[in-house]
Amino acid sequence: MTQTSGYYQATAHPAPRRPALRGALACDVCVIGAGYTGLLAALELAERGFRVAVVEAHRVGWGASGRNGGQIVTGYSTDMSRVRRLTGADDARLLWRMAEEAKTIVADRIARHAIDCDLRWGYLFAAAKPRHLAGLAEMAEEWARDYGYGRATPLDRAGLAAELGGGAYFGGLKDEGGGHLHPLNYALGLARAAEAAGVTLFEDSAALAVDTDAATLRTAQGEVRANHLILCGNAHVGRLVPAAARRILPVATQMIATAPLGAERARRLIPSGAAVSDTNHIIDYFRLSADGRLLFGGGASYWSDGAGDPARAIGKRMRRVFPELADVAIEHAWTGHVAITANRMPWFGRVGRRLWFAHGYSGHGVLLTAIAGRLLAEAVAGTEERFDVYARIPHAPFPGGRARAPLLALAMAWYRLLDLL
Repeated sequence: MTQTSGYYQATAHPAPRRPALRGALACDVCVIGAGYTGLLAALELAERGFRVAVVEAHRVGWGASGRNGGQIVTGYSTDMSRVRRLTGADDARLLWRMAEEAKTIVADRIARHAIDCDLRWGYLFAAAKPRHLAGLAEMAEEWARDYGYGRATPLDRAGLAAELGGGAYFGGLKDEGGGHLHPLNYALGLARAAEAAGVTLFEDSAALAVDTDAATLRTAQGEVRANHLILCGNAHVGRLVPAAARRILPVATQMIATAPLGAERARRLIPSGAAVSDTNHIIDYFRLSADGRLLFGGGASYWSDGAGDPARAIGKRMRRVFPELADVAIEHAWTGHVAITANRMPWFGRVGRRLWFAHGYSGHGVLLTAIAGRLLAEAVAGTEERFDVYARIPHAPFPGGRARAPLLALAMAWYRLLDLL
């Protein structure tokens, strides 16, 4: 079992090692972070004629972009009725349309740049309790009525059984507009496309200090002076730009990959081949890989490295859903960090007039980073209207100050109890 290198790293396409930043560099835009947001923003800007440098502390896709569940989930990490209460009906419709535009961006980038990342469409929301069925049906009705989205179909227990084996759920919702992919190979393909467009990438170049007024960035061995900075560190922003980190919280989530199951056994688990998440407060999410493994994730920890051995903890959750996998080996287990916000909506903003940021996707980053990259590029190029739809979403800091992590851990324990009852 591999603890330090997950399944995605083990099956990643070969990628060159980019040099570290050394000496002084001048450019139009410096992007901090080579995950989806940074790479997509850099690519969009390079296509507009900007000179762009991306500075990454580790390697391309090292953070959540190379560790996540690979799921493309419609909408946001909160229901649209709450979005409407936060933003008003007009902005809610704009936010829905831009999330749908993100799907087009993902598909277009993968096709245009020939990114081999196992993209597949199809998504299932699985009702963990009978009472959740009504909520899923209401969600589909709201999507259709208020946003013109007709690709989601409620399923009773028999209908879900045709899409998903195991028998652990009471029905669900089939969404033809969701999907899944190999997240690290998607990031590596975006990096290759960005470099082909003229972007310069630096790896192993942690940003040590940022001057937001002068739009400069300093690393251990170099400095970048730019007209604009774009901060794309997500859960790893830390203390670099405190004003851009106060309303996000890093959360550790864990994943496992089984040994290959064989084509017939894999089909029995998920006949439709769709990605799946359940409806508990602390969700399980899973899908089949292109080589016939079950990739299963879940749990949430507000402590820095997650809790315990992911193979044991997540393996136990997996076998509750699929008891028939009791004899199957877990070959990879890993932990990654996502950034959440208190309202579970992404946080876009600026510090001064020269530093821009977008993060806090709250588990929907595979999709929402695509629109974030485009809107960051639009804003830097001088068209801020669409960026500002996100920027004016109200965000509150997490309660508790320095004690917020243990307080939120207690809240999570309460939600785990609710899920069990």
